[in-house]
Amino acid sequence: MNSSPMTLPQRPLRALWLGVVAVAFALSQTVAVEARGAPDTFADLAEKVSPAVVNITTSTVVEQPTGQGGPRFPEGSPFNEFFREFLERDPGQQAPQRGQALGSGFVISEDGLIVTNNHVIEGADDIEIEFFSGNRMKATLIGTDPQTDIAVLKVEATEALPFVTFGDADASRVGDWVMAMGNPLGQGFSVSAGIVSARKRSLQGAYDDYIQTDAAINRGNSGGPLFNMDGEVIGVNTAILSPNGGSIGIGFAMSSNVASRVVQQLREFGETRRGWLGVRIQDVSPDIAEAMGLPKAAGALVTDVPDGPGKEAGILANDVILKFDGADVADTRALVRQVGDTDVGKAVPVVVLRGGKEMTIEVTLGRRETAEGEGSASRPGAQVKPQQQNLMGMRLRPVTEAEGKAAGVAQGLFIEAVEPGAEAGTKGLRAGDLLTEAGQQPLSSVEDLQKRIEEAKEAGRKSLLLLVRRGTDSRFVALAVE
Repeated sequence: MNSSPMTLPQRPLRALWLGVVAVAFALSQTVAVEARGAPDTFADLAEKVSPAVVNITTSTVVEQPTGQGGPRFPEGSPFNEFFREFLERDPGQQAPQRGQALGSGFVISEDGLIVTNNHVIEGADDIEIEFFSGNRMKATLIGTDPQTDIAVLKVEATEALPFVTFGDADASRVGDWVMAMGNPLGQGFSVSAGIVSARKRSLQGAYDDYIQTDAAINRGNSGGPLFNMDGEVIGVNTAILSPNGGSIGIGFAMSSNVASRVVQQLREFGETRRGWLGVRIQDVSPDIAEAMGLPKAAGALVTDVPDGPGKEAGILANDVILKFDGADVADTRALVRQVGDTDVGKAVPVVVLRGGKEMTIEVTLGRRETAEGEGSASRPGAQVKPQQQNLMGMRLRPVTEAEGKAAGVAQGLFIEAVEPGAEAGTKGLRAGDLLTEAGQQPLSSVEDLQKRIEEAKEAGRKSLLLLVRRGTDSRFVALAVE
């Protein structure tokens, strides 16, 4: 019987090959298990960081309004009259009472600096810190930042305190394990664990950068730390999304990359000192990008340049800010963060797109805190004026001198009415607004607007960019010309 000459030598080779495949498969399974597996325990991490986590109790004097010091009953109840007469006979029953609030925090230095939420201690007359050891100490307020809901406290410790440090929140990934600690519902020191559900969340603030987590966070957890697995604080537990006030697995912690900078400024100055560019801006939407002939919807469109650093440096309305201090500008939110994180007084290069060409302008930043609180002009009242005309779904006429002065403009078109269902209405325009530019050119008459519309059509544009003034605020809106 003839046999293939390859039969005998194939057996050991085949066995060797199968062995290699088996080992590779086992290694791949091990790697997969390690990638998916949860920590065996959080106990070691909890034991390590617990001494630096604190419970916070605040109290505030609550004044009792006259006649409201006793129990409350439904309106019209005879008991209301009874207690009103009782309190009037004994005014001492109306003495101020003290309200209490509970929260959490964490120690960031051995000499007793503590981080928490601003809303935990806001308006408090007395702040008491309870440590994991059971010791209690009074705390004083160093500084607060309502913009990010961060506050820094100080206790006078007689010995070095255990403390934790901030980590890099931007290094965390969706799916990473995290651990929250705090004082939920006043139950004392408590630990919960979960994962990073999402990053870069924004709730309502200009400087929001929240980590979303499903680690249980409840009332009382506010101000407590969110740890990564190295025991670093990557977030300050701040808020929850819940229909019933309890945890449903959607919690938010202010990113350590925001909180740490705020804390540094509060430690050094007792207040925040954010950079200020001094321009009003809006996002570049796809229709605005098309109207301006931009390749993509990115950057921040300058709508107005009041007196300030930007105006002094030469930034103009209609400029599109593409880069700030060497970093790309994705949108207005990103620019606000970038400017706010830059030192006051620093000269920074700002790259803008103007008339289709890029140019770099150096701006020396002011301080936002001192620039805020500018008064706003009242809205001009409607007056009977000539040259009314309907255009682009709006009834328009030239502004009067008084209207222009109130809004801080020399000329423009006054919107007397917006037709029901018109695109102008869906884009937010309303009666009383002023149109000051169309196609990045000033408007002084309805005929000017008609001319801009025709020019846009001739250029093959589907929309026309309008600069809208409301009070002292300006924004761009793109309306279809077809």
